[in-house]
Amino acid sequence: MSLVIFDLDNTLIGGDSDYLWSQFLTEEGIVGPEHQRENQRFYDEYVAGTLDINEFLTFQLAPLAQHEMKTLFNWRERFLNEKIAPIMLPSAEKLIKKHHNKGETLLIITATNSFVTAPIAKRLGIPHLIATEPEISNGQYTGKVAGIPSFREGKVARLNQWLKETGHNLDNSWFYSDSHNDLSLLALVTHPTAVDPDDTLKKHAYNNSWPVISLR
Repeated sequence: MSLVIFDLDNTLIGGDSDYLWSQFLTEEGIVGPEHQRENQRFYDEYVAGTLDINEFLTFQLAPLAQHEMKTLFNWRERFLNEKIAPIMLPSAEKLIKKHHNKGETLLIITATNSFVTAPIAKRLGIPHLIATEPEISNGQYTGKVAGIPSFREGKVARLNQWLKETGHNLDNSWFYSDSHNDLSLLALVTHPTAVDPDDTLKKHAYNNSWPVISLR
């Protein structure tokens, strides 16, 4: 059974859920305006390929540690309806359905944390998710990361761990992504596919005769 891997942000959805979560917190007054300024800085660094993932995660996971789970879940439900639902892509849902109907195994792998992305994966009907895992202790987020962040080479490490645990392999595999940050994983699969790619990935895809598609 072939494995079909999807990036999430700016690939299956028409925006970045990590960025939008911080934007939502700022708009709701849960965090101050300086939070959005930092959010923009980190996003710009991500686009440029210079992001320090550990610095970013210290910033991004801090609000989770400052509030009770029930409160966070209530905010998340509103976030999904207000920020994520409007950027769901019908073409992405058709692509997912096409692979599902072939009986292939569907997996999202994303650098965004699982608190934000698990319900999005569920809405998309994708049963397997590899995301950055926020640490939980005594039923509360700690603001720290559990294990390896699934970012750049960390995605490869986390995927290899998942393959070992589940018995899947990369024979006749697919990976759909928009970002040059995923080049190391794109190079591993049978069918690397650039989706609405950034300029660096687009150039790399053309140079290597990879398909370039749009889901917008």
